[in-house]
Amino acid sequence: MLAYILRRLLLIIPTLLGILLINFIIIQAAPGGPVDQMIAKLQGLDSASGGATGRISGGGSEVASSSNSSHYRGAQGLDPELVKEIERMYGFDKPAPERFWIMLKNYAHLDFGQSFFRDAKVTDLIVEKLPVSISLGLWSTLIMYLVSIPLGIAKAVRNGSHFDIWTSSAIIVGYAIPAFLFAILLVVLFAGGSYWDWFPLRGLTSNNFEQLSLFGKIKDYFWHLALPITALVIGNFATITLLTKNSFLDEIGKQYVVTARAKGLTERQVLYGHVFRNAMLIIIAGLPSALLGVFFTGSLLIEVIFSLDGLGLLSFESALNRDYPVVFGTLFIFTLFGLIMKLVSDVLYTLVDPRIDFENRE
Repeated sequence: MLAYILRRLLLIIPTLLGILLINFIIIQAAPGGPVDQMIAKLQGLDSASGGATGRISGGGSEVASSSNSSHYRGAQGLDPELVKEIERMYGFDKPAPERFWIMLKNYAHLDFGQSFFRDAKVTDLIVEKLPVSISLGLWSTLIMYLVSIPLGIAKAVRNGSHFDIWTSSAIIVGYAIPAFLFAILLVVLFAGGSYWDWFPLRGLTSNNFEQLSLFGKIKDYFWHLALPITALVIGNFATITLLTKNSFLDEIGKQYVVTARAKGLTERQVLYGHVFRNAMLIIIAGLPSALLGVFFTGSLLIEVIFSLDGLGLLSFESALNRDYPVVFGTLFIFTLFGLIMKLVSDVLYTLVDPRIDFENRE
């Protein structure tokens, strides 16, 4: 198993390179880059206040009266030297292959560069937003699995009973309501929207967090997380619950279960000694994608609604603003985390069912 893990870790490197290269090519072809945005701002300033463009360039350049040959949209009428200065400022004075190579060399040292528009290092931005994403992703996924797996097993054992019917109805209703819509409902009901003002609506902690005792800090932390985590869990646990139920039902109907019962094993021994190991494989397979989805993509609207500044919101805003260092820095983190979680999933496979051997498979 150790050799397999080492091979998978080595395969992460070319996979990361391929993903970064594909996205680099796509982003280069996308219009509205940082140079275009700066030119648009300068044109706006020029139209608003005479010679502002020359002052911004720092070199006293005057606006050219005739259009230049720049390939940037909106650059007509600007001094070509000013456009070149903007290109140098953002690193676009170098050809694309050279820029990509420089980026890879910096990433090898975990140097993600400086944000174009936030006046901060990308690493500092990621570290600053990470607690929100970790809190939402970790606790939401943990609660989803702790609730969904026992509930799915109970539904499979009581298949067709009143318990199965009314829990299925509740699950379907929860699944039908989008997480962001349920979040708005929670805000209206419990965060001072129209009814009760029981929970805070902004931030991960209170302003006086540092002055609280240890118990007070824990209470304050989960007090702020209660509504966003509830919204995420309600909107996502239905899939895991039904997947668990159907997986257990499929295994319960197999011949080895009939044989185990015929040998005199109790229902609990059959369920957790034989069925559980086989039925849980498909659940474990979905763990990395579930965690990754809640971590970054699924929490975007939740972060907006509850004013939680996490990685999901950072990535979205950076993509809109064409803040390339932040876009690629977060892409690198997301991809690396996803590949590692996939490897963790394979290791969990072998822990649940030792008969699975990835190292010796063909």
